[in-house]
Amino acid sequence: MESWIIINKLIILIYLVLHYVHGNIHKPWIVFALLLYLCLNISIYIVKQATAKKSGLLLSIILTILFYYDADSLFILFFPLNLYELVSYYIDKKWLIFTMAFFPVPFIMESVYSLYILVAAFSFTIFTMASIYTSKLRKLENHMDEMRKDIQKLTRSLNENNEYMRQSEYTFKLEERNRLSQTIHDQIGHSMTGAFIQMEAAKRLVEKDTDKAKELLQNSINILKEGIEKIRVTLKNIKPPTEQMGMNRIKLLVDEFAAKHDMKTIFRHKGNLEVISPIHWTIIHQNVTEALTNTMKYANATVVSIEIHVLNTFIKVEVKDNGKGSQRIRKGLGITGMEERTASMNGTIIADGTNGFSVTTLLPIQ
Repeated sequence: MESWIIINKLIILIYLVLHYVHGNIHKPWIVFALLLYLCLNISIYIVKQATAKKSGLLLSIILTILFYYDADSLFILFFPLNLYELVSYYIDKKWLIFTMAFFPVPFIMESVYSLYILVAAFSFTIFTMASIYTSKLRKLENHMDEMRKDIQKLTRSLNENNEYMRQSEYTFKLEERNRLSQTIHDQIGHSMTGAFIQMEAAKRLVEKDTDKAKELLQNSINILKEGIEKIRVTLKNIKPPTEQMGMNRIKLLVDEFAAKHDMKTIFRHKGNLEVISPIHWTIIHQNVTEALTNTMKYANATVVSIEIHVLNTFIKVEVKDNGKGSQRIRKGLGITGMEERTASMNGTIIADGTNGFSVTTLLPIQ
């Protein structure tokens, strides 16, 4: 706003200077008045305190009136804009501010009457535009400050959630380790200790009472068998199913891709996932990763879908996007690597660029 008002004052000042030069008016008092007014108004925009600005504007209005009577009648042209600035601190209604600029009209000389009205209207227009622009700018700044605060809150909340997730994961691991330790101690440890005690007793009785020693050894063997079975059952319960591990890896890959790139990502699966072996999951994960990378680099797409469909004799994995596609498919290192991996399991890769771009992996179920 201040820059617009300064430009308006400079326009009036330049007009007065050209008027005096063109009219061959050489009065030291006029030069002094112009310089004094210029210095005073520059200082108004240098100081930051509102009280100092108001005092400067009031003094500028007084000097304008004094110079109008003592130096030259054209000095009254500075009056409207200074008045607008000062009164705007106390009155919000623009029409009332504009009306106040016409109070000096009855006292103005007829030679500058029309020019004063024109300058007053022009200055009011500039002042109003600057006020509206400044008001919108302040609203935008306030909105940006609120958004910045919201972003800071969201960032802080996100960091807290991440920290909570890391702490929860760590706590879960500690609890799982504690559970396994307690299970091994309560079930397997007692069995091993009992078998060890009976074997020590059998060692002492092997020469004195052979039958009793054999009985103790047989009990130890039975206890060890039971302990080994408990170990097997415990490890089986701990180990997650293969399809669960493979599916979680694919979901993690898809979620990470969707989070990093501005692209809608759809993931679907059908059929019995239990028939997919670990080596199948490895190939599927690598091929999907390569296909998503190619989509991000070359497809210029907005949507990409990943579908795993388990059929009777083979597994179908399709990665398809809605990008520009390609009528002529050039097999680079990516597709070639996918074909080599898939061929190691007697599978096939099908690439189609007619409607978007799709890469389909077909793996036989062994």
